[in-house]
Amino acid sequence: MSEQFADRTEAGRRLVEELRRYAGHPDAVVLALPRGGVPVAHEVAQGLGLPLEPFLVRKLGVPGHEELALGAIASGGARVLNDEVLAGAQLTSREVDEVTQRELRTLEEQEERYLGDRPPRTLRGATAILVDDGLATGATMRAAIQALRNLAAGAIVVAVPVAPAQTCAALRRGVDELVCLNTPEPFTAVGFWYRDFTPVSDRKVRELLQD
Repeated sequence: MSEQFADRTEAGRRLVEELRRYAGHPDAVVLALPRGGVPVAHEVAQGLGLPLEPFLVRKLGVPGHEELALGAIASGGARVLNDEVLAGAQLTSREVDEVTQRELRTLEEQEERYLGDRPPRTLRGATAILVDDGLATGATMRAAIQALRNLAAGAIVVAVPVAPAQTCAALRRGVDELVCLNTPEPFTAVGFWYRDFTPVSDRKVRELLQD
């Protein structure tokens, strides 16, 4: 059986050891997927001497069937759409835009809570190290990766403590590098692989981003 992490802090510190080659890299930035990814990413950024930024992703749900994702939006104004779901749902472009605008307002409110008056960092040409506390299906991370492509990031590195092997294999094909410390089988759930998986509050996110 694979070993559990004590908490997100320990998981982040262990990721640092696998990412040492990026330490002090002038073009690299650590991007945290809030909220659970922020404590992990904070340790990575501190350990590597790199800036830390939140990178928000909001799912775009099909009206009336919100659990079905027609796409996603992310920090920087990027939007990714799932053409297969769109075709099946038979939504008009106006309906898609209405869903987008609603989620965009929520995303902008989150960015304001986390960044205050500070504008998001420009990611064009940057080496973006995307960090979360773990992956299950990888859907949110896939949206983040595509958003970074749209924002013309120079290189994309995904770094997570734990994920199913098949999720890692699927994501690895679309990034420059993928680091995953633990690919247990059976996987169960991300939280199962942490002894302390306490939910991360907005207040804690703000504290870590300002540290």
